[in-house]
Amino acid sequence: MLRNPSSQCLVSPVASYQSFLLGPYQSQDGCCSRYGHTVPLSDGGKAFCIVYSVIGIPFTLLFLTAVVQRVTIHVTRRPVLYFHIRWGFSKQLVAIVHAVLLGFVTVSCFFFIPAAVFSVLEDDWNFLESFYFCFISLSTIGLGDYVPGEGYNQKFRELYKIGITCYLLLGLVAMLVVLETFCELHELKKFRKMFYVKKDKDEDQVHIMEHDQLSFSSITDQAAGMKEDQKQDEPFVPPASSALADGPASH
Repeated sequence: MLRNPSSQCLVSPVASYQSFLLGPYQSQDGCCSRYGHTVPLSDGGKAFCIVYSVIGIPFTLLFLTAVVQRVTIHVTRRPVLYFHIRWGFSKQLVAIVHAVLLGFVTVSCFFFIPAAVFSVLEDDWNFLESFYFCFISLSTIGLGDYVPGEGYNQKFRELYKIGITCYLLLGLVAMLVVLETFCELHELKKFRKMFYVKKDKDEDQVHIMEHDQLSFSSITDQAAGMKEDQKQDEPFVPPASSALADGPASH
């Protein structure tokens, strides 16, 4: 259990989990709010939060990366390749149309439709405020000024908060898939190359040639040294002509 120091109220387990998972999305006036409201009071709780964050953040990034890579294969790459091979359309044109349609579907399913639902379920929110909450949450800005499910008189409040948590996780994955789809477009790849640091090819070739020459000279030097060592180890054998000339003289 966590305790809200401002109101001295206990926070339920579901609210505690949502506070850990969606801390940036919390409001500033409820028990499940952002920094300075729902906080650990003991030294052990603070140490646990530090360890939890150090371990949880990298694993969360790895989890999202793995999920997005696998979803992108089935949602983006295979459909584009299918239309390119089956119908003979240009791959770049198919990729652009697919990215636009995927972006439209994602905005409709995770922004407009949830905004309409929130505007109905939340008494104090209009459509603009609901859309604002969806955008601020899924873009990971998380100002915390709007939090759904804060009314104590709401029916199925705990289940409602669990549904919001699932919506935010799925929406975050969908946003990352859309961004990955747009980043794979050929036009955006060319645009990104404009900001890359360009290397001088001539200098690279000179460095490679110098490295090859140094390595070749070192190999030849080693071979010559091995030949000299072999000559020094061999016994001395006089030439055949000198041996024949010395033979009659001795007789």
